[in-house]
Amino acid sequence: MSLVLEGFLTTVLLTVLCFGTALVVGLFVTVLRIAPVPVLRGVGAVYVEVWRNVPLLAWLVLFVFGLPEIGLTLSLFWSAFLAISLYEAAYVCEALRSGVNSVASGQGEAARALGLTFRQSLRHIIVPQAARRVVQPLANIAIALTMATALAGAVGVVELTRAANRINLDLARPLLVFTGAGLCYLALAGGIGLLAGVVERRWARV
Repeated sequence: MSLVLEGFLTTVLLTVLCFGTALVVGLFVTVLRIAPVPVLRGVGAVYVEVWRNVPLLAWLVLFVFGLPEIGLTLSLFWSAFLAISLYEAAYVCEALRSGVNSVASGQGEAARALGLTFRQSLRHIIVPQAARRVVQPLANIAIALTMATALAGAVGVVELTRAANRINLDLARPLLVFTGAGLCYLALAGGIGLLAGVVERRWARV
């Protein structure tokens, strides 16, 4: 039972840390992708294309076994955290960018006419409107990220799926063990969905 709890808590911690980091990195890359400077837009586009077009498992293996080769030694947990965060940041960027693109172009033109800088127009005009429209897309990314943490078990992190596999090796009851693990993932996904619904309704009232 302690192994299940450890795996569950590791999955929750990995999900929260990775999603928070992916939000920050994704927001930064979004700013690059919509910046008026072509070079910055190119850098943002390259980041998204590179990270989205390589499987997450490949990134996990590369980080776990590649980072020590360049002198950066991290624990399995933090190596997985970096790989998953940077990978999901590409999807967060695209969700945020779609929200920004959904704001009428006239809003930005009006902000420039009023003398607002690019940064000020983002902060006061574009982002507040776009944020209300990306709650559900971001929730879907968070749910997908929760499921993606199971891949961390392939590189040695004792998260929920790996813990369930260890228990199954002792009990030899895969139906019971993995059904329980599936219900845990279902509870996490349901919680994220409910939280997103609450946030969306509150922002709609605002």
